Formats: sequence, C-alpha cells, structure tokens
Amino acid sequence: MSQDLNQPEASKDINSNWVTSSRFLFYVSVFAILSLVLGNCTKIFSSGFVKTTPDVQTSSQYKPEYK
Repeated sequence: MSQDLNQPEASKDINSNWVTSSRFLFYVSVFAILSLVLGNCTKIFSSGFVKTTPDVQTSSQYKPEYK
C-alpha cells in the first residue's frame, strides 16, 4: 500500500515522459523562431536603407543630353 502512494520521479523526467518533452521542445522552438524573427526585424529597422545614387552617363538618362 505504501508503494502506491510514492510515485517515482521518473514520471516527471523529460527522458521518460514524451508528452512533457514534446511540449517543452515545442515551446523552445517557438521561442527560438520568434527571437530570430524579432532580432532580424530589429536589425533591419535600426540599420535602415541607404539609397545610393549611381553615376549615369548623360547619353543614357531619361532625357539624354548630347554634346
């Protein structure tokens, strides 16, 4: 009778309980994906986009200028 009252700690172990381990791995993967997306969005927002103006020949512009 006393053996029934004492549950072993193996039921709470992540190696033996696949429901707990799959839930844990799901939450870890969701956290990892969200942190990567948030980090990338923050990096893109903070760096900004710098528009460059390349040198274009005058003869190949929209309104060309000939000599």
